[in-house]
Amino acid sequence: MIGLLQRVQQAHVSVANKEIAHIKQGLLVFVGIEKGDTEADADRLLSRLLSYRIFSDDNDKMNLSLSAINGGLLLVPQFTLPADTRKGLRPSFTPAAPPHLGKILFEYLCSQAKQQYSIVESGEFGANMQVSLINDGPVTFWLQVPPSTTKG
Repeated sequence: MIGLLQRVQQAHVSVANKEIAHIKQGLLVFVGIEKGDTEADADRLLSRLLSYRIFSDDNDKMNLSLSAINGGLLLVPQFTLPADTRKGLRPSFTPAAPPHLGKILFEYLCSQAKQQYSIVESGEFGANMQVSLINDGPVTFWLQVPPSTTKG
């Protein structure tokens, strides 16, 4: 499971010209679900997202987590993140989980996030979304929890 996270001052998601999600300061996380991902992988990614220290403290050091600053968490499903781009001029989406499984795991991730954290918004799985953000820094990180089928 992949989380492409961006530290933001604010972020919005719209579908069909209607805003469906909005956060102020916090994390915008594009979520890619890979074949073999499980609920345990979603739990591990969520744990990392909530405690990853990428917000500045009083000394301007990245020492504070999302929880520490009480920022918003905006989860957006992104089918294209697991794409294989190693060769050719067209991405292959074979590493991505099938849509029905991706949706189940994304909804699980959102549900767990809402149980564990107070400020959670989400995009809509399978929708054509428009995402706008003000990146803070810019600060962007790629977090990956390997699919369970590849763990040794």
